[in-house]
Amino acid sequence: MGVAVAMDSLSERAAFMRESLQKSQTITDSMVSILGSFDHRLSALETAMRPTQIRTHAIRRAHENIDKTLKAADVILAQFDLSRRAEAKILRGPHEDLESYLEAIDQLRNNIKFFSSNKSFKSSDGVLNHANSLLSKAILKLEEEFKQLLSSYSKPVEPDRLFECLPNSLRPSGSNGSQGDSSGRNPHSNNHPDLPSNSLESAVYRPPTLIPARILPLLHDLAQQMVQAGNQQQLLKIYRDARCSVIEESLRKLGVEKLSKDDVQKMQWEILEAKIGNWIHFMRIAVKLLFAAEKNVCDQIFAGIDNLRDRCFAEVTMSSVAMLLSFGDAIARSKRSPEKLFVLLDMYEIMRELHPEIETIFKGQACNEIRESALGLTKRLAQTAQETFGDFEEAVEKDATKTAVSDGTVHPLTSYVINYVKFLFDYQSTLKQLFQEFEKGDETNAQLAAVTMRIMQALQTNLDGKSKQYRDPALTHLFLMNNIHYMVRSVRRSEAKDLLGDDWVQRHRRIVQQHANQYKRTAWAKILQCLSVQGLTSSGGGGSGIGAGDGNSSGVSRAMIKDRLKTFNMQFEELHQKQSQWAVPDTELRESLRLAVAEVLLPAYRSFIKRFGPLVENGKNPQKYIRYTPEDLDRMLGEFFEGKTLNEPKR
Repeated sequence: MGVAVAMDSLSERAAFMRESLQKSQTITDSMVSILGSFDHRLSALETAMRPTQIRTHAIRRAHENIDKTLKAADVILAQFDLSRRAEAKILRGPHEDLESYLEAIDQLRNNIKFFSSNKSFKSSDGVLNHANSLLSKAILKLEEEFKQLLSSYSKPVEPDRLFECLPNSLRPSGSNGSQGDSSGRNPHSNNHPDLPSNSLESAVYRPPTLIPARILPLLHDLAQQMVQAGNQQQLLKIYRDARCSVIEESLRKLGVEKLSKDDVQKMQWEILEAKIGNWIHFMRIAVKLLFAAEKNVCDQIFAGIDNLRDRCFAEVTMSSVAMLLSFGDAIARSKRSPEKLFVLLDMYEIMRELHPEIETIFKGQACNEIRESALGLTKRLAQTAQETFGDFEEAVEKDATKTAVSDGTVHPLTSYVINYVKFLFDYQSTLKQLFQEFEKGDETNAQLAAVTMRIMQALQTNLDGKSKQYRDPALTHLFLMNNIHYMVRSVRRSEAKDLLGDDWVQRHRRIVQQHANQYKRTAWAKILQCLSVQGLTSSGGGGSGIGAGDGNSSGVSRAMIKDRLKTFNMQFEELHQKQSQWAVPDTELRESLRLAVAEVLLPAYRSFIKRFGPLVENGKNPQKYIRYTPEDLDRMLGEFFEGKTLNEPKR
């Protein structure tokens, strides 16, 4: 029974659950139906709203396009406005307001760039054509302005203005540029012994202002615009035409002239020497002042335009440099002669001095030809100077001048050669540089010494030949003594002593002494023989024998003593007459030679008179034979070697 009750209870519960599930399903179906109805309605609503959304988006895009178009129109209108204002400035021209004119050109270029990149604009082609045409006209006006501005400030520099830019030590005393140092020797050379070695290095050169500083930036801006327009060639031509003639005229006013080799050959030496001196001065002025100033102008006008800057400077200066160098070249190629050596060294010296500045001022590929021309002239001058050295040495050795010095004094050739050698030592540093042109190494002192010794030896060889022209051997030795002594004395008093050395000096002093001894022997041996006891023998007869008991004269013939004294007088008077016309120009050497003769002659005469004089004094007319006292002879010896003429009265 209990089971039946339980079963009934479970059946009831199951029936209740079935009923609940059925109700839940019904509710679910109702909700699904409701939700499906909502989805349908939303789809219909979305479909209904889509046209409205599309219209709204189109309106928004239309508004955006309108804004863009308005902005583009504003930009174009602004460009038109700028073009109009730029055109107005360009039409007025650059002369009144160059800065504003240049700004207008820049604006016009910007406008052309703008319309070139906005080809969609309907009238862009027409606008571009107009702008380009206007720009071409503007550049032409710029060219005219550049030309006019450059020409109006391009004037030749007056010589006085250039002289004011020189250091005080190099300014000429007069105002005329052609009146330079006519000696051809630069008095302020580094090699000159009485000047500080750094005198030229410390000298201040102030290049003149060729174009006012306020004008140069304007010319620079104009040049830049012409380059941007592609008018480089026209710019170069305008600059060259304006500046080239101005530099040439400045040099002509200074005194520079173009001379050929033939012109140089026809000139008298004094005139040519003066022109060379002027040329040296002109070279210094041209390079350190005129070309340096022109380089400064060129650098400022063409700043930032490197390819054109160096080319313009080269073309502007080339003809002026050629005009200057042509004179030096004519000298270097003209016929060589000894007197030209020093001016050749002067010219070589100035080219060496200016070499660093030429390399700096004329730098760059465009100036290669100018630099090479200057270096070529330096080498030609060195070559000609070296060849002139050789010519001089040969000319000294072979000099065949028939000009004989009748009094045995220093020959003109000797003084000429010695002065020549002394001058060489004013050029020591120049000569060292010159030797280095041909022989590398540091032995330049040895080379100079060798050249000097060869010249001295050539002179000695020539003097030996000239000495043979004398018939009197005594005069031959006097001549050689005088000339070699002059050589030795000159070397001892100059820088040549350090170069040739003490050995050379001592060796040649001995040669002087040898010739002095030879003179003494040759000139006085015969007369000294008259005073010798040798050959005096007794003649054994009569009253002409022994005198007043003088044992020293025993057995000597009075007649022989008279004959000896008569011969002595005659020979001494002949020597006095002849040798008082001879000359020993050096006071010390002259006195030394007189003393050497007196030291031999006077003791021999005193001894002879003391020993044999009584034989004559006791006879008739003793003064006829004993004409001179030793003091008389000494006084007369004092008149020897004075170079007197025959008619000149005795002292």
